[in-house]
Amino acid sequence: MLSSFQLGLIVLGVVVVVAVMAYNRWQTARLQPRRARAVVSTATEPSLDVTGDGQEDERQEPSLGDDLGIERPANAPAPSTASSALLNPQLDAIVPLTPESVVSGDALLAALPGTRRIGSKPFFIEAMSPEGQAWEFPRAGQRYDALKAGIQLANRTGALNEIEFSEFVVKLQAFCDGLHLSADFPDMMVEVGRARELDQFAADHDAQLTFTLRATRAAWSPGYLTQHAAMQGFVAGALPGRMVLPASQAGAAPILVLQYETQAALSDDPDQAALRQFSISLDVPHVARSERPFVRLREAAIQLSKAMEGLITDDGGQPLNTDAMDRIGADLEVLYDALEQRGLDAGMPLTRRLFS
Repeated sequence: MLSSFQLGLIVLGVVVVVAVMAYNRWQTARLQPRRARAVVSTATEPSLDVTGDGQEDERQEPSLGDDLGIERPANAPAPSTASSALLNPQLDAIVPLTPESVVSGDALLAALPGTRRIGSKPFFIEAMSPEGQAWEFPRAGQRYDALKAGIQLANRTGALNEIEFSEFVVKLQAFCDGLHLSADFPDMMVEVGRARELDQFAADHDAQLTFTLRATRAAWSPGYLTQHAAMQGFVAGALPGRMVLPASQAGAAPILVLQYETQAALSDDPDQAALRQFSISLDVPHVARSERPFVRLREAAIQLSKAMEGLITDDGGQPLNTDAMDRIGADLEVLYDALEQRGLDAGMPLTRRLFS
């Protein structure tokens, strides 16, 4: 027979073992990445039928396309309709082209070079519409008697230089020779000087903001992060580990871009992948001022930091408090004013081309 003392020791031992097991289990759970909660809903999000055939279109991240002079991948389909003209004397060195006789859109398209870039600068060929009302990219089945070409003076890779301008002249002259066009080239040094001045302005007025959220306690799983980001309006982006806050206007650049580790996004077991940080970025010249992009960035960062127990820092790891955010916001207002005074309002296609 066990004495009362021995029974007490056994009970105490069992209690200690259970307590240790419970503590270890709690510690393990605490250190596990936080997972997304299952959400059951009988409602479905309304979809936008833009095709007119009653089928739902998948929400996709807006992208920079032909309207900004950015080349499509080789295997990408061409647009089904002509895009609006791009050439602008503020941003391009423009060359009037005079044909000996009316030239067909089919001939123009066939003669275009395989790549429409000189170094890092896109160049364009445009034609006056048959109705004589607007410039457009050449279209098959049309006939034109007025043409022009141009090369972009500057972008984020720098200003157009003498070598690039000379290569543009050579490539355009070959295009003209094949179609019996005469080209009235501007003075190279004048255009290069304009390019350098524009590039300096762009360098002085460019801004790309990044807020980083760092976990202060348990790490996050990708599902946990995306679930909370979706509550702030973010949708899946074009690449793994990327979400975007769409603009109010279809086809415009996303207001904000949220990014986290690609490897975690592609993990075989996303619930076990651990994220200790992610970033939210704003490309200021690409987003219209009317979208209140910095306010949206600030609000999203604060809401996510509270909900996920994270710390907001700059991209260098320094914590960002209210005063620091206020100063950033004030600086951005000055930048917006300067862009608008130059005729380069944030979010405009012309501005997006310059800051690309």
